[in-house]
Order: sequence, then structure tokens, then C-alpha cells
Amino acid sequence: MSVPRARLLQLVKARCELFSTTFNPEGVRTGNKILRQRLKGPALAAYYPRKNVGIRELQKEFAPLGLEVDDEIDDDRLEHLAALRARDKGAPKKKRTAPSAADSKKKK
Repeated sequence: MSVPRARLLQLVKARCELFSTTFNPEGVRTGNKILRQRLKGPALAAYYPRKNVGIRELQKEFAPLGLEVDDEIDDDRLEHLAALRARDKGAPKKKRTAPSAADSKKKK
């Protein structure tokens, strides 16, 4: 003797409510399998070592106290860029206007 389909659906629905699962009698793809998985973000974040404190962080911490921290690497970089600009070898200035139709028709 077979059990009617409606009765089986009632049983499945009650089971889903009891065990907090999704009731999906048609078997439509919903993505619940992916959503039920544990999040990978915390495990990935714990894998990589914490970032070391840099010069900029020290500058921010000591600025309210009126102390200055010299960043020799950044000073050297700025001097190098200033020397390049003095010889007209630096990066070009950014355009301040929106691109016009004439700019797009130029040959490349």
C-alpha cells in the first residue's frame, strides 16, 4: 500500500521545520549547499601573518605628542622624483578636463 504524495510532503515539511532545513519539494537549485558552508574569510585571515608596524604608523602615533619620525626611504623617493621633474623626466600631469570627442578620434 503506497502513501499519497501530499502526505509525504507534509512529513518532509514537518521534518524541515524541526531540523531547520529548507523545504524544497520541486528540487529547484537554490544555492543552499554553498550558503550552509563555513565562511572561509576568518581561516584565510588567520593564515597570513599580521602586518608589522611601519614608519607611517609611528608618525601617526607620535604626531599628537609633537614628535617627528624621519622616513629616510620616503625622503629619498621624494628627492628622486624632484630631480626627475627638474629634468622634465617625471610623470606627466593629469588632465583636468573631461575627454572630448576630438581626443577619441586621434590616431594611436
